[in-house]
Amino acid sequence: MKEKTSGYYLVGGGLTGIVNGLLGGGGGMLAVPVLQRNMIAQKAHATAIAVILPASIVSGIVYLLSGYAPTEVLLPVTAGAVLGGFLGAKLLSRVPARPLTFFFALLMLAAGVKSVIA
Repeated sequence: MKEKTSGYYLVGGGLTGIVNGLLGGGGGMLAVPVLQRNMIAQKAHATAIAVILPASIVSGIVYLLSGYAPTEVLLPVTAGAVLGGFLGAKLLSRVPARPLTFFFALLMLAAGVKSVIA
């Protein structure tokens, strides 16, 4: 990897971690466009999830220790997310890049609209 590319990924990764930690999620939405600079959509999405895992674990521990994550909902939501993550990862190889990118853009748009009107 070239030094210029490493710097780009380091800054992109740092911003991804800050967004993920500050907002409790959303870092992947930043990581995917950063990664798509040199990757096809499927690889960018898969790599973004792998990048978000350690950032989410660290953020999650901080949230738990700070009392921000109610433990009574943590287990059922985690179980659903693990199952959904498994199914989504299995589907990734079956979804062509263009519809995947379009769906991702729609999801980001919907999340943005919901945040503005909520």
